[in-house]
Amino acid sequence: MAANNRRMSGKKGAQVGSGGQRRRGLEGKGPTPPAEARKGHKKNRIANSKAKQVQRRPAPRGRGGKGTSEMVVGRNPVVEALREGVPAVTLYVQQFIDNDERVREALQLVAERGGVHLMEAPRPELDRMTNGLNHQGMVLQVPAYEYAHAEDLANAAYDKGEDPLIVALDGVTDPRNLGAIVRSASAFGGHGVLVPERRAAGMTAGAWKTSAGAAARTPVARATNLTRALEAYKKAGLAIVGLAADGDTEVGELAALEGPVVIVVGSEGKGLSRLVGETCDFRVRIPMPGGGESLNAGVAAGIVLYEAARKRS
Repeated sequence: MAANNRRMSGKKGAQVGSGGQRRRGLEGKGPTPPAEARKGHKKNRIANSKAKQVQRRPAPRGRGGKGTSEMVVGRNPVVEALREGVPAVTLYVQQFIDNDERVREALQLVAERGGVHLMEAPRPELDRMTNGLNHQGMVLQVPAYEYAHAEDLANAAYDKGEDPLIVALDGVTDPRNLGAIVRSASAFGGHGVLVPERRAAGMTAGAWKTSAGAAARTPVARATNLTRALEAYKKAGLAIVGLAADGDTEVGELAALEGPVVIVVGSEGKGLSRLVGETCDFRVRIPMPGGGESLNAGVAAGIVLYEAARKRS
């Protein structure tokens, strides 16, 4: 009866079986979250709206991608690569190697350059790294080349207030030709070289060496589809000029070289591929009074680049 009277009374107090809920209700809930995190707050709605806009925004255009890292193997190739400024990550030297003049020069070049790791490795490890090649106790690891995007080449020219002068290679598979063309493009004011992603020479150590340092100043871009890249250049207002032995116009007579232009060089044997040839606005030939059938791709590109630079001066 007493318990019943207590429940019926009007006095305030904790009810039987509350489990301390009121006590927990009085406890603090921690620091107040910022306005951006509070549901329903104006700043929270603004933050959510910005996040949705970012999600809907197209992803930024990627670069032309990376090549693959490679190994320069052997004492003479390693020394030559270091002399020519080929980028390097690590120089591996065999343990207990005969310390001849080439080894000493390689070590000195690495020390002077800085930023290249020097690693000592046993011969079996170098054999494994090089798949059994005759490394002579020295292996240089060259990093993957960072290709530009095709649009970067034209944009870089416009940023300088210049008409783009770009060289595109169609079917050129010799890295030394690529290096020579990069060197010519740099010498005659070119803004870059475009290569296809497949069945084409890339920026290997050999291309770096042939460029004689020009690859550090002149970008090389890579296109998944060369024809589509050339069509995009056309829409942007660049003239596409293909070199062909049966071209309609001699290179010295082509006024288009004075403006924004892409010079397309084919392989020495097959020339321009059909689709690329059909994409060209002009097909020009290099006159050869001596009667030669064709020119090396690097030489041909150098001649046309010189003519373009002459017309623009």
